[in-house]
Amino acid sequence: MRVAIGATVIVGLLCTTSVRGDDLKRQVDRWRAAHETQIIAQFEQLVRFPSVAANPDGVAAAAAYLEQQLAQRGFDVTLLRVPNAPPVVFGSLATPGAARTVVFYAHYDGQPVTPSQWATPPFEPIMRSAPLGSGDHVVDLTTAKPPYDPDWRLYGRSTGDDKISEIAFLAAFDALKALGKKPSVNIKVVWEGEEEAGSPHLADILRANADRLRSDLWLIGDGPVHQSRRPLLFFGARGTIGFDAIIYGPIKALHDGHYGNWVPNPAAMTAELIAELRAPDGRVLIPGFMDDVRPETKAERDAIAALPPVEDELQQEFQIGRSESAGSLIDAIMRPALNVRGISAGKVGGEATNAIPVSAEISVDFRLVPDQQPAKIRDDVESFLRSNGWTIVADTPDSATRRAHAKLIKLDWEDGYAAFRSDMSTPAARAVIAAATNASDQPVAVVPTLGGSVPLYVFNDIFHTPLVGLPVSNHDDNQHAANENVRVQNIWDGIDAYAAMMAELRW
Repeated sequence: MRVAIGATVIVGLLCTTSVRGDDLKRQVDRWRAAHETQIIAQFEQLVRFPSVAANPDGVAAAAAYLEQQLAQRGFDVTLLRVPNAPPVVFGSLATPGAARTVVFYAHYDGQPVTPSQWATPPFEPIMRSAPLGSGDHVVDLTTAKPPYDPDWRLYGRSTGDDKISEIAFLAAFDALKALGKKPSVNIKVVWEGEEEAGSPHLADILRANADRLRSDLWLIGDGPVHQSRRPLLFFGARGTIGFDAIIYGPIKALHDGHYGNWVPNPAAMTAELIAELRAPDGRVLIPGFMDDVRPETKAERDAIAALPPVEDELQQEFQIGRSESAGSLIDAIMRPALNVRGISAGKVGGEATNAIPVSAEISVDFRLVPDQQPAKIRDDVESFLRSNGWTIVADTPDSATRRAHAKLIKLDWEDGYAAFRSDMSTPAARAVIAAATNASDQPVAVVPTLGGSVPLYVFNDIFHTPLVGLPVSNHDDNQHAANENVRVQNIWDGIDAYAAMMAELRW
């Protein structure tokens, strides 16, 4: 498909379907329809590996399984390692005559689990007829016959975030091989095993293997599709940095009748601190916080304008009476944010006591946009706290420190990483948009940035190669929460998307 240069044409691609040529999507769909049982069985097998940071054996087993799957398909496979890190599963497959090389990235690790919060064990995948709690029932896959209902959901940790990407890739490759379709690009695969732990060793692994990882494009298989259920491509992700804090009060809990209004209450101090940091509409009140924010380009604004509205449906889905800030969801995502992840102080309900607590704890994360830097955000926050009378300590304060300072806070910072946003109008970007359009019966939603944080800056800093996000999971997959799930139709759509990226990318 020939794609002209310019933001207007990019937006046009989002709003129309394309001429399909040999109609690859239809052929892949027919192959998939004949292999639904095998695809879901392989998905279940991958989910059964407890590949979370707390279980190194489970992570290693998942890596070995994926290594085996790629090798069986003819890939040259290596486990890339550095000390004290799970391996990166690397596979490569050359295509004779191909002029371009594409790296497909995803991660095979998942978020930690609290089994008591799950309706069923998180590593024992189970199919349900609908979202949990909506009149669903368990589907017995030993007796269920394809075609499977596209609205069924497979439940298990890391289904949506993001083992769906590996399964969609493998099934798409199988479909192309069965159909006799030669890839249009040389294929490389990078599947990481510690993304959910912040990818602390990813940069070291990439740098150590930079020559073998060289390519013309990285496709990042992480995140959900658009809330409208349209396929989605993203060209950036917000950065992140956060801290946990302890606010100190009296050395022991005190009767709040005898000492309330006189002894400082750390729970109240925490509420006051949040109000100092963040306005009710979500604006960050720290001086200098917005100074480095990169303005949006015309192409980015045009892409945003082409997105379908989802706000009314989301308010109904989330059962909320208002949005925090004016404007659309994507407008909010394009801005940096300060999120309060949690607050803890004293007791509530039947455990509440009439006492001033000795301390309060708060957990905060910042979502950053280009060109904000985590180190500067940390400096700005600490300068702001000091200017508002806070004394920052690194350790539990002793008696002398407590008596010498009116407002004590202990900060424990995360390392964090920067945001990244790539050019939406490069030839590679236009080729990806065209291929994604071919792979779907719906217009493709293209967004300048993903709401969540993915360490895209690492790939850019090392390779300086175009990056495009290729998420395939449903937006309501409960990623990072209990009862994570994948909608069956998203699996099928993901197979179509990956098949198009392997067979139809040309620029």
